[in-house]
Amino acid sequence: MAQHYRFDREKASRRPGITPLKEAIDMMLDKYSLRNRFDQSFVVAHWDKIMGSAIATRTKKVYIKDQILFLQIESAPLRNELVRAKPKIIELINREIGTNLVEDVVFI
Repeated sequence: MAQHYRFDREKASRRPGITPLKEAIDMMLDKYSLRNRFDQSFVVAHWDKIMGSAIATRTKKVYIKDQILFLQIESAPLRNELVRAKPKIIELINREIGTNLVEDVVFI
């Protein structure tokens, strides 16, 4: 005879003392002072999503050190456009992360 699962709302509610996984990871990042490094790696990993594929394909290196974003761009005209758009780049990254992660952009 087959047994059927019945949803029990009382058993499904969150018990006191149980922390959701997202909150537990956030607490761990804050406790071990890894939040800044995590945010930096997030920007590098999601560079194409933040800036778009046209810019991401022409970017050779992306890294952040001491709140400065370093970019190596292949195309000179694109580099000139991005130099003029520094405040916009900083705003896009900081809005995506939710903190003031980047204060300046340097093109290498």
